Amino acid sequence: MVRQSVPRPAVRWAAVLHDIGKVTTRRFVGPGKVTFHGHAEEGVRMYRRGPARRIGFPPELREQVELLILHHLRPGQYDGGWTDAAVRRFAHEMGPLLTDLLDLSRADVTSKRPGKRQRCLFLISELSRRIREIAELDARVPPLPSGVGDVLIRELGLAPGKIIGLLRNRLTALCEAGEIEAGQPAEYYVAVVRERGLLTELAGPTT
Repeated sequence: MVRQSVPRPAVRWAAVLHDIGKVTTRRFVGPGKVTFHGHAEEGVRMYRRGPARRIGFPPELREQVELLILHHLRPGQYDGGWTDAAVRRFAHEMGPLLTDLLDLSRADVTSKRPGKRQRCLFLISELSRRIREIAELDARVPPLPSGVGDVLIRELGLAPGKIIGLLRNRLTALCEAGEIEAGQPAEYYVAVVRERGLLTELAGPTT
């Protein structure tokens, strides 16, 4: 895995250390069956107690390696069925770690079975492509439809003013974080405001 990883320090150190938690989380659950539940989290604890203290990592690199160990399983959970909101949320949560994490995931495809190897690499590439395409689309198209402010005023019985701007900003942030869908009809966002109690959240007890 280290040999086939990209030559960046964070990715290569993570390739060495990402599965150390399997040592203590290995459980035999039947003939020929073994599990490693929670090995990413355990790997972080082991990393903090050992390599992070003993190896002279620069602070930024030490943190990058820890986060890669913690999240190394996440790209492999992509099965092609994620919604755009789920892809946005994943990219938002990974932030600057995203490129290293995807490259680590590619290096982690070590199966000798050509069909399985090909499918795993295809899904990682598809996830990367969708992240790029959604980011490009979001940069061109406003996440909220035109006139959503007027619909919020009418449907929620609000008066024009500061609260409408606050609601628009909060809804935009939720779209960018992948928590709600972008580009939906205005009524969708009215429902989001109601379901999430955004008026109470933004305006307080006087709403």
